[in-house]
Amino acid sequence: MSGEIKRATTEDVQLVAQLFDEHRQFYGQPHDLPLATKFILARLSNQDAVIFLAQDIRGMGLGFCQLYPTFDSISAQPTLTLSDLYVTQHARCVGLGRRLVNCAIDYAKAKQIESMSVTARREHQHARALYHSLGFELKEDFFSYNLDIKRHLK
Repeated sequence: MSGEIKRATTEDVQLVAQLFDEHRQFYGQPHDLPLATKFILARLSNQDAVIFLAQDIRGMGLGFCQLYPTFDSISAQPTLTLSDLYVTQHARCVGLGRRLVNCAIDYAKAKQIESMSVTARREHQHARALYHSLGFELKEDFFSYNLDIKRHLK
């Protein structure tokens, strides 16, 4: 079940979209494969995201990691946001999430990226433990705020 990890291309849209749809459902969103497909196709076509895809020997999707390149104004350096990390239920607890994040870290090093950030919900103990074990530091000197624009406009 170890799986091969590769950088996804537009040829992998259907496979990544299926995993992305499952990921969204994990966070309480309704099943919407057309939306997931459109979103992932746009990310890969526009090259505004880097996606690493894990597959088993039959080519079935096991998980993915999605990164968004951005910049840090204070350091005036490029950074990455690790936006999504998802491993299917049957592929969990075998180190695949760690391998996906390590691919992201290797990519960042190769591109001479200054830093990588990730957010994790308080209740996701396993994800938080994984990030900590890989050297991510909890930054407690900042608060994270979010504005729901659709709700704000009403």
